Amino acid sequence: MKAIILAAGEGKRLRPYTDDRPKCMVDVCGSSLIERQLSVLNSEGVSDITIVGGYKSHMLRPYSDNLLENINYSSTNMVWTLFCAEEQLQGNVLICYGDIVYSRSILKTLLKSTADISTTIDMDWESYWRARDEDVLSDAETLRLDIDGCILEVGGKPTTVNEIEGQYMGLIKLNNKGTSIFKSTFQHGLQYGLMGRLAKDAYMTDLLQEVINSGNCVKSIPIHGGWVEVDTVSDLNAEITCNRLRDIDLSLNQ
Repeated sequence: MKAIILAAGEGKRLRPYTDDRPKCMVDVCGSSLIERQLSVLNSEGVSDITIVGGYKSHMLRPYSDNLLENINYSSTNMVWTLFCAEEQLQGNVLICYGDIVYSRSILKTLLKSTADISTTIDMDWESYWRARDEDVLSDAETLRLDIDGCILEVGGKPTTVNEIEGQYMGLIKLNNKGTSIFKSTFQHGLQYGLMGRLAKDAYMTDLLQEVINSGNCVKSIPIHGGWVEVDTVSDLNAEITCNRLRDIDLSLNQ
């Protein structure tokens, strides 16, 4: 199992903390996001790790022997960053956002999935979102599931919480067939776009939705809390962030 950590963005909503470092290197409750995520991955034997940097990417060299760069990070989005590591998309691969940290138990659960494409979904998302922002819909995304747990819709702008059956986290597992599906969908997107966006502008949820629209199952892996996303200064200073990170640290010994 290998992992690709996507860490190219400037982290504008975390300024001034990102003025002198990549977003994933900002200290959060005593340690950086990248240090915490690497600890969780290593706890389950995931040591073949590629980091795709962009903004101040040279600072990420100590964290991986395989550091790649999205030189167009300021004018592209998450999908483009992923495909800067296209050669690594073969076999069993984890795709991880650089601004999240998750517990060892979440990683264990995802690694057990035998689906071609799997992604963890927080079923208890609402209480976490409300602790981060009074406007629970301001940074949430739609997500609908079928009776078999395959995702039908992801990444839209919700108008009510009823359109969100779980929250996409930014943690994906692919097997060899799954990587082939991702690559063929991206290649198609280079010519025709991804959910109405140019491939360079596409979000990961755009790629996932195109995969779904092509008749493939993106399997939801339900989890219940146990992770954090640090996207804003408010997240950085929120009590719930430190509380959750403390629990994640404890999970490494379980």
